[in-house]
Amino acid sequence: MSDSPTSQMPASALPPGRPFPGITRTASGRDWAYRLDERGEMLAGALAQAHGLPDLVARVLAGRGVVMEDVDSFMTPRLRDLMPDPDVLRDMQPAVERLARAVRQREPVAIFGDYDVDGACSSALLASFLEACGVSARIHIPDRITEGYGPNETAIRMLAEDGARLLVSVDCGTASHGPFAEAQKLGLDVVVLDHHQAPEALPEVAALVNPNRQDDLSGLGHLCAAGVVFLTLVALNRALRVTGEAPAEDDFALMGALDLVALATVADVVPLTGLNRAFVRQGLTVMRQRSRPGLTALLDVAGLEAAPQAWHLGFLVGPRINAGGRIGDAALGARLLMTRDPAEAGRIAGELDQLNRARQAIEQDAVAEAIAQAEAKLHEDAQAALLVTASPEWHPGIVGLAASRLKERFRRPAFAFAIDESGMATGSGRSIAGVDLGRAVRAAVDAGIARKGGGHAMAAGATVAAEGLDAFAGFIRDALTSDVADAAEADRLMIDAPLTAAGAQVALMDTLDRAGPYGAGCPEPVFALSAHRVASVREVGAAGHLRARLADGGGTTIDAIAFRAAGTPLGEMLQASIGGRLHLAGTLSRNAWGGRERVEMRLVDAALPG
Repeated sequence: MSDSPTSQMPASALPPGRPFPGITRTASGRDWAYRLDERGEMLAGALAQAHGLPDLVARVLAGRGVVMEDVDSFMTPRLRDLMPDPDVLRDMQPAVERLARAVRQREPVAIFGDYDVDGACSSALLASFLEACGVSARIHIPDRITEGYGPNETAIRMLAEDGARLLVSVDCGTASHGPFAEAQKLGLDVVVLDHHQAPEALPEVAALVNPNRQDDLSGLGHLCAAGVVFLTLVALNRALRVTGEAPAEDDFALMGALDLVALATVADVVPLTGLNRAFVRQGLTVMRQRSRPGLTALLDVAGLEAAPQAWHLGFLVGPRINAGGRIGDAALGARLLMTRDPAEAGRIAGELDQLNRARQAIEQDAVAEAIAQAEAKLHEDAQAALLVTASPEWHPGIVGLAASRLKERFRRPAFAFAIDESGMATGSGRSIAGVDLGRAVRAAVDAGIARKGGGHAMAAGATVAAEGLDAFAGFIRDALTSDVADAAEADRLMIDAPLTAAGAQVALMDTLDRAGPYGAGCPEPVFALSAHRVASVREVGAAGHLRARLADGGGTTIDAIAFRAAGTPLGEMLQASIGGRLHLAGTLSRNAWGGRERVEMRLVDAALPG
């Protein structure tokens, strides 16, 4: 009954194998290599023989470090097998005791959540459970511009005036010393349910449950906040059953809430290993039942006809929920996920979809300027370990997206800052595998280089005086240079197997799905189409996506899409090769249109044949 992350190793468990043959130049500038080395090839053969697996699925498993005895648990991750006792988390017992007291005494509870998908899902999870217990639960999601990230004293005073007696901070609050001191003065008890990296000195609260606090020995640091909230609700439900006060199954079913845990897990880009795999696999099953009006409405406005897969949560659902927190009403996402009224769900989903379209337009201009700044910096120092860009013209809600685009394009950690009228720069950073950005930002705060900041290994935020941006960039660059150099040395595109257009059939997707879900820590299989003819390329959508039709030697075609590729080296190589042949690398997805399902490729790179 405990999570065993060592038995569900990430793809880096095996070294890369032989180089992909016959390549003269790639669009990305990266070398291609088969994911499996000779030892991995032998393991794949053994897995296929011992477990009766198709060769391609065995290669995928071997490439993700799955050993012989773990095949069944990896292919069928069961929550009952991977679920730990929630009490292994530090402070879980006092957190449950305080929440149970609120239920028994019907105390009004205020929930303070972050303005991203994980915060919305965590808030909706907890509020739905408490309301099913007959407790009044008010959610407050801070406005990104007027309040900033995390708990603040003004909001806490407002919640106390409204009658709250318990404040629960979800997906934030681990370092909120000042605001929680104010809460204590106002007579509010505080419980924190978080997962962000924690400083050594923690705020004085009734309970602080965070698997990434330095004195937590649970080994559950890979959970997102919604995962932490779910474990807390499991423990709380257990405690309330003893006294007969647990909610009825019809009012709140823990297993039925896994759709929100799955969405948060994927959208927050935490590793899909161990317990998280079970959360996402079973959460997707719940989501496909379309029983939550808010998620159903979001899937409809996103135009998704096929059964949702993990990547849909990150690319279609998550951005629409995030749009409220980026440029609109930050509480829209949590309200959408809680409502039981299909009409209300449709209205909110439509509003979020419109905000997402507006966000895309704002983002497009900012990204273009950020890329220009980055290219100028790289012209001065081509080996720069970190890119830091900033502008007073950027909306604070899109700086994380701009940083993500920089990271994707230049394959190194990147920050984007929005500078306000007072001269403060608020920014977000995104990192690459093997480079812990959150730890470096925390060190910058401790050193007085940044006013505040923190985050995860792959994503972090910071607030810095505009005149101190160069000092911040230098500090983070010095902290990361060695790790970035090591990551660059290992930066190859890992190919799981060769494929042809004729081989990309729905039946293949069925077998690949058995080894999913895929995401951070368990990457989607990447296949290479060797010397396929580029029959056509056309631009679609305002974001510069490119659609291509590719043909193998026998004339069979497959449709492909390259997201945001127009004007990039990948897009230019595709356009220049129409009528000619390219090696093409990408992942496979299902595309349902007009009741017919087919397979298409999402391109990540292309290469000129040798």
